[in-house]
Amino acid sequence: MPPRSTAALAGVPPAIQSRLEAAGLRRTLATRAVLGLFLAQPSGGLTHAQALGALTARGLDINRVTLYRLLDRLAACGVLQRHTDEQARTWRFSLAPVEADAAEESALPRFECDACHRQFRLTDASAPTRAIAQDLLDTLARLGHHGERVDVSVHGTCAGCVESAA
Repeated sequence: MPPRSTAALAGVPPAIQSRLEAAGLRRTLATRAVLGLFLAQPSGGLTHAQALGALTARGLDINRVTLYRLLDRLAACGVLQRHTDEQARTWRFSLAPVEADAAEESALPRFECDACHRQFRLTDASAPTRAIAQDLLDTLARLGHHGERVDVSVHGTCAGCVESAA
């Protein structure tokens, strides 16, 4: 497939564009709209229903099954991350790290607010904390498995939600 014009992906970081191209994903209106949702709120996490509602509010009529498939494909190629929301018993999707060293970034623990579902990477995590994630991946590799990432998350209430509740 020939590369699309950069105008079709204006505002999309080059790392994300590369991931889309490597996965062979077409830049349909739905793909651009979904990317726009997540780029507009990079620390937010959306459920399928919330993404569908936001797209509908923006005037995009997208089939819910098409959206499910698109979210899964974007997660599979590393553009989005998929996390379990135990309270709602559903998946939440958020923008994956787009930094040059995304592997190291994805090993960072994160804090997820149970009220607003924003996620914060704990970039000040100590070296031993980061080493634990790498040790788990190394252990899997020695056993012949291929670990993609280690998800360590702390749940609670972010400072903004604590202030607004007070």
